[in-house]
Amino acid sequence: MEKRALISVFDKTGIVDFAKGLTKLGWEIISTGNTKKTLEEAGIPAVGIEEITHFPEILNGRVKTLSPYVFGGLLYIRGNEVHERTIAEQGICPIDMVVVNLYPFKETVKRGATHPEVIENIDIGGPSMIRGAAKNYKDVLVLTDTEDYSMILEKLNSGEVSDEDRKRLAWKAYKHTCAYDMEIVKYFGTGYPEEKDELFIHMTKGEKLRYGENPHQEAYYYQEESTEGSLNQAKILQGKALSFNNLNDANAAINALKEFKGRPTAVGLKHANPCGIASADTIEEAYKEAYEADSVSIFGGIVALNREVGVRLAEKMSEIFLEVIIAPSYTKEALEVFAKKKNLRVLELPSIEEWPEVPKDMKYILGGLLVQDQDLGLVNEMKVVTKRQPTDEEEKQLIFAMKAAKTVKSNGIVIAKGERTLGIGQGEVNRIWPIEEGIARAGAEVKGAVCASDGFFPFGDSLEALAKAGITAVIEPGGSIRDEESIKIADEYNMAMIFTGRRHFRH
Repeated sequence: MEKRALISVFDKTGIVDFAKGLTKLGWEIISTGNTKKTLEEAGIPAVGIEEITHFPEILNGRVKTLSPYVFGGLLYIRGNEVHERTIAEQGICPIDMVVVNLYPFKETVKRGATHPEVIENIDIGGPSMIRGAAKNYKDVLVLTDTEDYSMILEKLNSGEVSDEDRKRLAWKAYKHTCAYDMEIVKYFGTGYPEEKDELFIHMTKGEKLRYGENPHQEAYYYQEESTEGSLNQAKILQGKALSFNNLNDANAAINALKEFKGRPTAVGLKHANPCGIASADTIEEAYKEAYEADSVSIFGGIVALNREVGVRLAEKMSEIFLEVIIAPSYTKEALEVFAKKKNLRVLELPSIEEWPEVPKDMKYILGGLLVQDQDLGLVNEMKVVTKRQPTDEEEKQLIFAMKAAKTVKSNGIVIAKGERTLGIGQGEVNRIWPIEEGIARAGAEVKGAVCASDGFFPFGDSLEALAKAGITAVIEPGGSIRDEESIKIADEYNMAMIFTGRRHFRH
């Protein structure tokens, strides 16, 4: 019995060669509109869909395949006596393969098309045919991916299209329509309160990683739609594949760097926490200051920079072992220096300072997903709560320190001087402990420095410790029931303190 394939594709990549292959195997081609024109121009005979439906294409193409002559041919179960009798009585032709891809809805939205144009790019017949063929996958082949054309031709030539092959194609078909419908849901749902009732996430390119946080954990990297400033836009210029920990740390370093947009800045990072952050008039000086902030911990870490890397800076960075370097660009000479370190990953991300347009932060917990806005913005207000006002220089340093504190795991403390971190305390369950760590790491330079805290000080002991170490000014959210205790101690030591009204926990 002659086999029939219905071909109706927007993306015509590879379709001519595929249709030629089917024709050689004796398949009859049914086609629509521009697809039929493309095939006929290539010398491939095709039956027009209206010859099957016995009805013309109407409503500017909105209705052309929505017909029982099409869906009967797709959905009847071969070998079922009732089905066989029905299609014979109704004069319905069997359709044994559907080759369909859909109108470019997502691309139309992305290029800023008008609402009417977007609506016209909602495919109706295509998804219906795909779903119908996929439901009847044991009898009907369904192809939605151009990459499958050559594989199916090979299997048809050998006569070995198995049930598992058919089932896999059906799975891919349902994925295709699911992703398509999610884009439509996203387009229509924006601005409605009910959009928060359910969350639709579509990620692609599940790249298998060497392993997860530890060697016994299997891991994959799934990507959302590329947006400005996201890690999945970074180009790997050299080095071996990025690991799970590399990707997690690189993301943390990029997010930290975004806080310092506008000034040449370097971020040294290890285990998702910064070990040194510095801004300066040149990127070379910024890296030097960030390195000196913690020259021990940066070893084996990640460095992110927001200015082009030249040969002198590349030579300086090559003096130590680093896992990953990320920057917006590199000179040819800098890349030649890095090339001597084969395992060093060098990433180029031109939009490294830009936040994604609609950033979201997601954390998976057992049985669910926590979703929140990114922690954008720094302060609600700059309220001086002590008798002494901070000097202009102290205020600049406090702003820098708070930007750095935003990037530290809570409880987080940053001691800084100028535009450089001196001591970072992070990830503790008691507020005084990161203070003690920060003071110890700052060493003798702590005198005359400033301090930022990601959360309020619950007791006066925090201010006592900072004052005795020589800290002159503090910035914190405020909001503790013991704020007055902290303010009193700050006044006793002639410290300046600012409340911001905005907390920056990062767990």
